[in-house]
Amino acid sequence: MDLGELRAAVGDALVVAPDVVDGYRLDRAHFCPAGVPLGLVRARSRDDVVATLRWASAHRVPVVPQGARTGLSGGANAVDGCLLLSLDQMTAIRAIDPVERIAVVEPGVRNADLTRACWEHGLTYPPDPSSWEISTIGGNVATNAGGLCCVKYGVTREYVRALEVVLADGRVLRTGTATAKGVAGYDLTSLLVGSEGTLGVVTEVTVRLVPRPADPLTAVAFFGSARGACETVLDHRASGARPSMLELMDRGSLEAVARLKDLGFPEGTGAMLLVQSDDPDRAGAELDAFAEVARRRGGEVVVAEDREEAELLVEARRLFSPAHAALGTDLVDDVCVPLTRLADLVDGVEAIGRERDVAVMTSGHAGDGNMHPVVVFDGGDPASAARAEAAFAAIMRLGIALGGTITGEHGVGRLKVPFLGEEVGSASVDVHRSIKAALDPLGILNPGVVLGP
Repeated sequence: MDLGELRAAVGDALVVAPDVVDGYRLDRAHFCPAGVPLGLVRARSRDDVVATLRWASAHRVPVVPQGARTGLSGGANAVDGCLLLSLDQMTAIRAIDPVERIAVVEPGVRNADLTRACWEHGLTYPPDPSSWEISTIGGNVATNAGGLCCVKYGVTREYVRALEVVLADGRVLRTGTATAKGVAGYDLTSLLVGSEGTLGVVTEVTVRLVPRPADPLTAVAFFGSARGACETVLDHRASGARPSMLELMDRGSLEAVARLKDLGFPEGTGAMLLVQSDDPDRAGAELDAFAEVARRRGGEVVVAEDREEAELLVEARRLFSPAHAALGTDLVDDVCVPLTRLADLVDGVEAIGRERDVAVMTSGHAGDGNMHPVVVFDGGDPASAARAEAAFAAIMRLGIALGGTITGEHGVGRLKVPFLGEEVGSASVDVHRSIKAALDPLGILNPGVVLGP
């Protein structure tokens, strides 16, 4: 196809060099195919996005929006004949308003960069994916991302006040308000957050900020079994405590981290809970209460004495991703269940690993029931890959059976399309398709993501 008209509109933002384009074809998910694109537009402004979508709509060319491509569900993967539309060059923090407590940013701004910029004003942007140093706000919006501190502060959707979005035909839509209140019309902002680039391309985000909390107090508890850790989570949450972090790592995940770095875990540990409290008035009391509950459930508790020791304890959790990646090909799951079924999920995942003869380890956000079982396998062995894929599917269905969801923060992407209908039902899928048809009648925006073909 002749791209001359598009090049005239966006200039050198259009890249067709195969070696460059190939590097943008896919995100970090396995078992998700990636096609061969026509080219890549590295948008520098809203105008580049508008021009790209007008051209694509006129020529019925699929467009795959992309952020940092750190996703784990195939939601940024190319399809044959598409244009990749990267927002990674749109990195301006346009405003931080300490009075209104909002920030206005472009989609390519890194999560950590925004948070640190807000700290200078005594504010913070709480959603904190584990990949916060490299993930972008636009990508966070696309998947409604969460993170380690969401047990107290919530996920991306709760912080997005307003959006600027370019629709499939190139029209510019503004949703929401910069004000603290605003209920005029349908809540299009919430609809677009988590829509994974299938309904429009976000070019500006207005986010809500909160006062920067005090440095948290940190503790860990080591248990002989994951069930003891899960029961501690229930007891601690039922007490009315509001931890700013409550993370679980099972035996397999601790062993994986120990291979990467010796952090002195006690021998025979079956699970670890990491807890933080940043309440300036009650942090000490909350950690004391946690320690009491954990010991009653058989846990061995260590409370950090200073910031350096606290950072060392948190490092164990943040090392989980590189630790399991070092063991082989990894397939990262993302199921969320009611807290009362958390132990059933962790035990069930372990059983699935045994039954399918694959290594499975579980870590995640125990405080809100969002766990990340990881299947590790030999990517060069078709039989091992088949067992891993079967285990992944079994974990998905276990989450649904326990009253949970197939994704708490990674999105459906392409990876989980077969399971969406099983969770939400046929009527909901029909409504999804109707909304998609209304906003993208030609079906050019990220085709195949969320709803499948």
